[in-house]
Amino acid sequence: MSLTSSADWGRVLTAMVTPFDAEGRIHEQGTRDLVGHLLSHGSDGLVVCGTTGEAPTLSLDEKRRMFELVMETAGGRGAVLAGTGTNDTRDAVELSEAAAAVGVDGLLVVTPYYNKPSQEGLYRHFRAVAEATTLPVMVYNVPGRTSVNMEAATCLRLAREVANIVAVKEAGGNMMQITDLISGAPDGFRVYSGEDGLVLPMLALGAYGVVSVTSHVVGPDMQAMIRAFLAGRTNEAARLHARMLPIVRACFQATTPSPVPVKAALNMLGVAVGRPRLPLVEANEREIEIVGHALRGHGLLV
Repeated sequence: MSLTSSADWGRVLTAMVTPFDAEGRIHEQGTRDLVGHLLSHGSDGLVVCGTTGEAPTLSLDEKRRMFELVMETAGGRGAVLAGTGTNDTRDAVELSEAAAAVGVDGLLVVTPYYNKPSQEGLYRHFRAVAEATTLPVMVYNVPGRTSVNMEAATCLRLAREVANIVAVKEAGGNMMQITDLISGAPDGFRVYSGEDGLVLPMLALGAYGVVSVTSHVVGPDMQAMIRAFLAGRTNEAARLHARMLPIVRACFQATTPSPVPVKAALNMLGVAVGRPRLPLVEANEREIEIVGHALRGHGLLV
């Protein structure tokens, strides 16, 4: 199997936050501004309404509107993937069909959360969603969020048997599983890192790129690191990897979940994205201090 041009999304995809206004509604101008910022600061494409976009708090109508807004604003300057995964297969199919109607470039479909399906259940879920549309699909394994791990064998079965499942965002952190996944993947199937701190090690194993949170603020560095590695400048890539780690640590603090810290970082940098929606709350003083320290250390904030 080989990827079609419609699935050539690029190497740095940003899992975009959803900007909210003071009343907690989608901030449409803020969304347009954020899309422009990301596409001019290192992002090849955008993932809309994923975990970082606080998808569980968005209604179906809000998700449709976000897909429309980002597609309109991107205007072909970068790929747009719609986050359409839920823990109900029928809902995921419905949302995927709605995203296809908007004209997005692909789908990101997360493993069903909370209900903890078997590997066979995962296979049937992803197959049902993918077969509901002709769009290329990136499946998303993030056991730390969903409490279920999609094993390499299950992902590879999908890659071999479902023509439009063309990539995986792997955020399990198990390098042996990642090795099995990359080494066993059919031609053209792309593995993206779902953990910003593991992009370089995963590239060394043969991963293609990253679906990133920290690229909201260090997109050019993420892009430069990948290019340096691919050009054989491994020392330069390692230096950039180490330079970004304080930003990674600040954006993934133990005391508060993503996207809370990265929203704080964007607001500090003058890219207004508002507060998160409940049940997430704003970063506290200590968490903001950690974010600010990392931004200043990176030369992003005076």
